[in-house]
Amino acid sequence: MSNVIREPRPVVRKLLARPQHEGLGATVRRSIGRFELKYFDPFLVLDEFSVSAPAGFPDHPHRGFETVTYMLQGAVTHEDFEGHKGTIEAGDLQWMTAGRGIVHSEMPASEGTQKGLQLWINLSSKYKMIEPRYQEMKSKDISEAAKDGVKVRVIAGEAFGIKSPIHTRTPTMYLDFTLKPGSNIRQPIPLSWNAFVYILDGEGTFGNSRSSPVSAHHLLLLGLGDGLEAWNKSSKLLRFILVGGEPLGELTRRIEHMGEREIRVGPLKGWGEHSRTNLHWERKCTNGCTDACRDGVTAGGHRRDTLPLWFLYFQLGIHILRAIFWIPRFQLAQFDEEE
Repeated sequence: MSNVIREPRPVVRKLLARPQHEGLGATVRRSIGRFELKYFDPFLVLDEFSVSAPAGFPDHPHRGFETVTYMLQGAVTHEDFEGHKGTIEAGDLQWMTAGRGIVHSEMPASEGTQKGLQLWINLSSKYKMIEPRYQEMKSKDISEAAKDGVKVRVIAGEAFGIKSPIHTRTPTMYLDFTLKPGSNIRQPIPLSWNAFVYILDGEGTFGNSRSSPVSAHHLLLLGLGDGLEAWNKSSKLLRFILVGGEPLGELTRRIEHMGEREIRVGPLKGWGEHSRTNLHWERKCTNGCTDACRDGVTAGGHRRDTLPLWFLYFQLGIHILRAIFWIPRFQLAQFDEEE
């Protein structure tokens, strides 16, 4: 990948990731996969999570996409329904391809607060039903490079002439940059890819040297161009991730990638004290998609009762008519039956 940048990407949108509850007592700052930004092709979710025991993410399903867990502080223990388990410590990476389906849990592995990032990357329809697989790297094995006050950890893709060994079904770059005060970077990004920045610590200037600095927990969507320019004009370290991916361009409903309809079928043996149920999905079509949107599956794969949006508007309209015209209840009931 050439280091020459002819058309730097501007910042076209800025979002602050606010804390919200997720899992069992855990807190996440969700920037992709929320109301304001439901999907950024090919990225489904980006969470900056913070969890302390006994809170965590007990057994939940994933299907049809990849989850990338990158630990920033502490450690979490991962265990799935096939018996694969291990501990992801600070600086470690787990790149999990859920494919046709995985049920797993992620729970704190040490005292104190565990922090990390989890990114969900959509899979093309031709890969949604592949066998699940893991790519795991310890912190010491992740390639790093440094020059001119800039350090980069190459999670996926390439930077500073270093390539990551991680294989990505959906072409993806994932870079962890740390800039010393007064330093700057120019990082190429494939022209046709979508890309974003998420700031972890400090504040930086992105896209245009004259723009206002942006602080931690902000997501920056990048516009068209062939690379990113960033500056640290502050007196403290700046740390952020740069993530880019090739858009799939496939029609999608967000709920298709949140896991399919949850059916409780009894205890799951050998999962330890945090596991209580096995989950079974009901297939709706051969490419891994489903009509589970009608079943109200949440981002964590847990069921909730929801109603179609059109039905809510319909009911609201009836209440308005009732308030204005005092339509008798029996007439409204008869109208509902005809519909």
